[in-house]
Parts: sequence; C-alpha cells; structure tokens
Amino acid sequence: MRVAVIGRTEILYKTVLLLKSKGYEIGLIITSKESPEYTKTSNDFQKLAKKLKIPFISSTRIIDNMEFIKSLPEMRIGVSMNYNSIIPNEIINLFPLGILNAHAGDLPRYRGNACQAWAILNGERYIGLCVHKMIGGELDSGDIISRDYYPINLSTKITQVWDWISITVPKLFYEALKNLEKDPNFLIEKQSKKTSDILRCYPRKPEDGKINWKEDSVNIIRLVNASNKPFSGAFFYFKDKKIHIWDATLAKEENFLAIPGQITLISDTFIEVATGKGKIRLSSMESKGKKILPTKFFKSLRERLS
Repeated sequence: MRVAVIGRTEILYKTVLLLKSKGYEIGLIITSKESPEYTKTSNDFQKLAKKLKIPFISSTRIIDNMEFIKSLPEMRIGVSMNYNSIIPNEIINLFPLGILNAHAGDLPRYRGNACQAWAILNGERYIGLCVHKMIGGELDSGDIISRDYYPINLSTKITQVWDWISITVPKLFYEALKNLEKDPNFLIEKQSKKTSDILRCYPRKPEDGKINWKEDSVNIIRLVNASNKPFSGAFFYFKDKKIHIWDATLAKEENFLAIPGQITLISDTFIEVATGKGKIRLSSMESKGKKILPTKFFKSLRERLS
C-alpha cells in the first residue's frame, strides 16, 4: 500500500520510518514550518524524502498543491499529525481510504489544541490518543480507527505524556493501516455529534504558565506539570526575576496562617510556599536557564513570590 505523509513533529518522522520498515511504500511527504518545541524540522523531512527518493512539499496551504498530488501515482491513504491547518475534503478525497489523523486527546472530548495540557489541568485520570479518519473542514472528527490510553495523576508531567505519545503514535498508525487493508470499513467507534459529548480545547501560550499563588496547591502543581518540558514551563517572579519551576509537590500538612506566595521554608534543595489552599514544595528551579540553589537565592521567610 502506498501512503502519503502529511504534517510535522518528530513523531510523524518516526511513523515514516516504522511504516517503511513494515513494507509500506511512502509516496509523498508534505510538511510546513515546525513549532519551536519540535526536534524535527521541515529540513529534516526534506532530507528524509530525498533519502527515500520521493516527492516533498513544504507548504502552509495544502490545497495549493492539489494538482501536483493528483499527478503522482495513486496513494491509497494518507497519515497526518500536527499539520498547520485543517485539511479540506478536496485533498482528503484524493485518497481512496481518506486521511488518518493522530490526535492526542480522548475523542470526542478534548478536541482541538493543547489537549494533553488541558487534561492535566482538568485533573483527568487518563489521556486518550486516537487515530481517526479526517472529515474535511472539521476539527478532530471522523471515525476512530485505533486508540490507546495513558493513566495520569498528580505526579504526571507532560514530558512523560509526550514520551508515551512519541512511542505510541507510530504503532497506532500501523495498527490502523493493517486493519483498513483487511477491511476498508473498519472502525472501533463512530464519534458522537452531540454538543454535550464534545469538549473543545483552545491554544495555550507561554504566559499561561504564570503561577497565581491564590490558587489551590493542587491546581498549581497541575499547572507546573502541564507546562513542563518540552514547553516553556510554569513561572513566578521574585525581586523582578523570572523563575521557572519544573517540579512541585504538596508540602506536609499543618495549620498555619500566611499570605499566598509567602515563603515558609528554605532548604538546600527546595522551598515551601503558602498558597490559597495549603502549601507547596518547589524544587528544580531556573532563572535565565541557570539552576537555582534555594539557600543562595532566597534569604528570608519574610520574602514573598509574585
């Protein structure tokens, strides 16, 4: 089966390598400019296409390349992840089996952007990962062909989730292609169209990682986890210096009175801070990319974070 590959990220790059190793013929690679957190660039995809001796397109408007795609030997299906725009029906219909999209969200809930971060912030117990058929002009809709779940809790960082996604997406694409080869009508679930079943997620920005110390300690930990690497990180300010925090846990419970943001303990490896509900322990902190030693940076329990 000849397959077109559409999108970005190192995960899609790994998918190309896996499908090629399983005997699938890659007929075309279409990509666009990468986001800052991606470790594979459009140049990497171009080099891969050259190595495989196949056509390569870098474009933010896939529809502009429709005639070129039509001129190529028939590709039965496309696989897509993180392309920069919604793919229209005119392109999807060029492939007899359509285009499959990998989406890191528990569809039909968690459609849209930054779904893994929103799931962590929302206190979900697991994160879903789906490969589904695309419907032109619609966001993360269409029949679900393969799916997996990753359990999460208050200690789960988005870094771990992305590691799991990186390993799992290529396998789910391969599983979906195998099943569709056997049965072109194969699916495991039709997505609900009910508004009450759909949760639309909108993009997050680096400034959304700013900690509000009046929040519950649990919510602050979720923010730290959801903003973790490969993203820019949760942060606060101390004496006009921006401090990024990569690890946060609940501090030991005690009865106390303090203004949220008050430092309540300074040790060699961490500090504890009062929040709107409880206290939080912060470790693995950085300022301008350099690690912070708490006892050298924070000097007094009279100091507060903002």
